[in-house]
Amino acid sequence: MVQRLTQPIMKIVVGIAFLLIVASLGSALVFLMRDKGRSNRTVQALALRVGFSVLLFVLILIANRLGWIHPTGISY
Repeated sequence: MVQRLTQPIMKIVVGIAFLLIVASLGSALVFLMRDKGRSNRTVQALALRVGFSVLLFVLILIANRLGWIHPTGISY
């Protein structure tokens, strides 16, 4: 029963995290174009993107370990 509830929630959480990663990358590009290297905002946005990526990776590892998600077993 818990597994049936956690799989859709995990899909939503992973999707939101992916959107945050892409948004952070986009904001870094905007800061790079506008500031032309005069401020530190590009570095901060890229560091935030790396943080989101690491957090998503750890979340996927934990969800797999707890049985909230399962590998699909893609065959070659």
